[in-house]
Amino acid sequence: MAFVQLSGICLSFGARDLIKSATLSLMEGSRAALAGPNGVGKSTLMKIAAGLVKADSGDLAITKGARISYLPQTNVILGSGTILEEAEGAFGRITELLVRQEDLGRKLQAKGLDDRQTARLLAEFDELGRAVESSGYFRRAEFISGVLGGLGFYERDFDRTASELSGGWQMRLALARILLEDPDILLLDEPTNYLDLEARTWLEGFLADYRGGVLLVSHDRYFLDVTVKEVYELFNGKLSRYPGIYSGYEVRRSKELEAIFESWERQQEEIRNIEDFIRRFRYKATKASQVQSRIKMLEKIVPIEIPEGMKRIHFKFPPAPHSGKMTLKAEGLGKSYGDLRVLDNLSLEIERGKKIAFVGPNGAGKSTLMRIIAGADRDYEGNLSLGSGVEIAYFAQNSAERMASERTVEEEAETVCPNALLPKLRNLLGAFLFRGDDVEKSVSVLSGGERSRLALLKMLMHPANLLVLDEPTNHLDLTSKDVLLDALKAFEGTVLFVSHDRDFIEELADMVLELEAGTTPRLYFGDYRYYLEKKAAIDAELSQSLAALDSSLQSPGSLLTASWEEEKAQKARLRKLRRREEEITERLSGVSAGKKALEETMAKPENYSDGTKMKKLLAQLKALEGEASDLNEEWLDIAEALSDENE
Repeated sequence: MAFVQLSGICLSFGARDLIKSATLSLMEGSRAALAGPNGVGKSTLMKIAAGLVKADSGDLAITKGARISYLPQTNVILGSGTILEEAEGAFGRITELLVRQEDLGRKLQAKGLDDRQTARLLAEFDELGRAVESSGYFRRAEFISGVLGGLGFYERDFDRTASELSGGWQMRLALARILLEDPDILLLDEPTNYLDLEARTWLEGFLADYRGGVLLVSHDRYFLDVTVKEVYELFNGKLSRYPGIYSGYEVRRSKELEAIFESWERQQEEIRNIEDFIRRFRYKATKASQVQSRIKMLEKIVPIEIPEGMKRIHFKFPPAPHSGKMTLKAEGLGKSYGDLRVLDNLSLEIERGKKIAFVGPNGAGKSTLMRIIAGADRDYEGNLSLGSGVEIAYFAQNSAERMASERTVEEEAETVCPNALLPKLRNLLGAFLFRGDDVEKSVSVLSGGERSRLALLKMLMHPANLLVLDEPTNHLDLTSKDVLLDALKAFEGTVLFVSHDRDFIEELADMVLELEAGTTPRLYFGDYRYYLEKKAAIDAELSQSLAALDSSLQSPGSLLTASWEEEKAQKARLRKLRRREEEITERLSGVSAGKKALEETMAKPENYSDGTKMKKLLAQLKALEGEASDLNEEWLDIAEALSDENE
């Protein structure tokens, strides 16, 4: 069995001990995550495991013949071939085996071999044959097509030159090639950074079936939860192992960190008190001995270290400007790019305070709709109107490209920072991964990811009541995502967003707009889990209908009977739908009356002045509004079904 083992690994950069005596084991079937805040050395430890970086001390043991493939976060190097040729390059090892096998075949045909030589050559020839066969080399066309398709490549693009691809798509191709190599150990550093939801879901399935061992770094909680069985955390140079799924690690670790934070805060308070005493009485002769005593106390304190990325930071949006109840209204929106129809007949109304996720495959029109709503694209069909007092803040995927400045990061952020937030600006920059000397960097030298984070922070500090966010979680770590998520959940305005982070969508969205190129968009009046359940039910019903149709076509003699039975079942179904329609109408009246009564109760001084009472009343009102939303969605489905039957 192939394995990789790191024992007592130590590595320093200058005076800083980055990794202190780390031990880690990977073998067939391993599913491990490497966790820890940004900058603690996770990528470096991965490179040590891959044999790309040499540790100062410690041992790296790898089974003889074990193959390890490593995917870096960025800067992959591709050749000059097409997408298909680059993918086929993953089988270069097998090509070498075939060449060796042909060479052995020629040697076996040579005269003068004794039995021992022949047996040795035959054994090696057979071993190579088994290796080639088990690699799937002769079925590689299907394998390549499946992996490229799963990661979002269309077959029509296989002949495109790889160098023409954007950086994100080049990373996808690099990931595809590594998966096609079928190594014994996979080391994946942020493999989900450039994947949409569909590609992430496909990768989850691929890794579930993969026989080898996996060590990965990711900032996608859901992806980690469904993928890993153990977590290694790198914290202050030390590596600790936590068995179980990622969310279990977070629960256990949060309790440990709570104790660390409390100790750190107590220590900080103690240090402040000692320093304050020293400042106040340093020059008083009567206090000299006490001052010296405090100085010695201060020198003896062993500081509790908390990485910048783990310090608790809270962010609140500037108050959203007042606006009307209706945020925006779209009527018959449509958009085409040549023959490609990306939006078709979109009509919807969005009320103030909603958090709506736009979902759909690549090319479905999500970013296009965002640009239309934000006013960045005015070439479309139909009408779009904003409600009274609506002010938009828009974060686009290319926001970073539009930022050019010789100011420092901190100076650039100050240009839009409200006065109330200025004292907390450094903390906010830290939440978006600008820590220490990073705030003094010139904007002009920032990487694309750094500019993107700065552009997002600038947008969030701008007072607005409609946030239009296209991939806001890209380039953020888990701590930064939590800061952003908490702020968005508390935001009183409206949020329209696209994200490929499922956990982020599940936590934030209370409605889902599904888009698919060439079809009419559909709004689901529920959270992401509700959307998935409805989608699964629709897909199951479609599969049953197709199966029934296929069965009837295969049995021509039963068509008449089947037709009569289908008609009977259809009439029963219609009766059931009409009864349910009446029930919903009656219940909606009751819910409406209940909401009105609650609102009247909440308007009474003895209630709105009592926080406890208001909390209970608001919870009841929210429950009724949720029920009304579900009932309305069901009523729309029934009305649509009955309408289809009457046509």
